[in-house]
Amino acid sequence: QVQLVESGGGLVQAGGSLRLSCAASGSIFSINAMGWYRQAPGKQRELVATITGRGSTNYSDSVKGRFTISRDNAKVYLQMNSLKPEDTAVYYCNADIWAVTGTEVGGMDYWGKGTLVTVSS
Repeated sequence: QVQLVESGGGLVQAGGSLRLSCAASGSIFSINAMGWYRQAPGKQRELVATITGRGSTNYSDSVKGRFTISRDNAKVYLQMNSLKPEDTAVYYCNADIWAVTGTEVGGMDYWGKGTLVTVSS
């Protein structure tokens, strides 16, 4: 069984910084892309940033230049600088993981439970 566990959320003033972490654990064979998504109250979940197994990154326009995604083996991080009140949301970790089940290996998307980031004005 595979799990993604996020940490690092909290309350910060506008202009401040936070660093989110996500660790994947379990019967992992390999991890492809990892990423961060967020969902603000009353809004749909949206992509924040992704990073491939080779380190190629992609950012939403709203966070480009302020957020940096990185990864280290089965962990992915999101460094968030110059935070704005509109960045307030629950942030979810996502990973495309090939997991071992018995004698088989299968791939699917996994999600963490989310960590709340609140930016006060």
